[in-house]
Amino acid sequence: MSAPVCVTADDVELFVRHWLHSGEPRAAVVVAHGFGASSDDAELVAVAEALHESDFDVITYDARGHGRSGGLCTLGDLERHDVAAAVGRARDRSPRVVLVGASMGAIAVLRYTAGDDAVAGLVTVSCPARWTLPRNARGVLSTLLTRTPLGRSVAARRLGVGISPKWANPEPPIVLAPRVHAPFAIVHGSVDPFIPATAARELYCAANIPRRLDVVPGLGHALQPASVRPVLDAVEWTLARAAVPSQ
Repeated sequence: MSAPVCVTADDVELFVRHWLHSGEPRAAVVVAHGFGASSDDAELVAVAEALHESDFDVITYDARGHGRSGGLCTLGDLERHDVAAAVGRARDRSPRVVLVGASMGAIAVLRYTAGDDAVAGLVTVSCPARWTLPRNARGVLSTLLTRTPLGRSVAARRLGVGISPKWANPEPPIVLAPRVHAPFAIVHGSVDPFIPATAARELYCAANIPRRLDVVPGLGHALQPASVRPVLDAVEWTLARAAVPSQ
């Protein structure tokens, strides 16, 4: 049985969950949740269980600053170390690892994959292209929650999320996308109220071939029941293309 805790390269303890195949898995899939969620999130668990039923090992975790993990949330920047730790755990079982990330988790898996050419496939869900927020109540609330002392205090008390007071202004996803050499599948909701589908189209245009864009009708932000099938299809697509690099 794999240990429920692993340590990142920058010494953050992460709580890890596993869905391990009883025999040899077809591949291992690491799933990274979004801001304010955790490895116990019902929508994430639904994706993990569906992947496991398709004969994949699945590894997920509470990102830094979330749930039972240590550290402070950096909104997808240092979370690349969280992804690296999970990938290391996944590669203990399978040489083929596909990364799936939603929202903040999408930023994290994209940032990691941009520096690891051995990843078999990348699937992002509700990933922004640039560091812009919608000019609506949700966008304003997000800014206040993550960029002000009062907001971070509220996030810690109400959401159980510890947020770093430092924003390093890392390279945005649109800059990272061309550095990904794995098959790259982009899943986005047609009615995402937080990140418009135009962001997904920007990432698609910036990405290398093989690439895939699936704007899912009726899907909102991040992982939801309507995202399970598109994510499974995207994982299968990446693995098929990883086996045939010229496509």
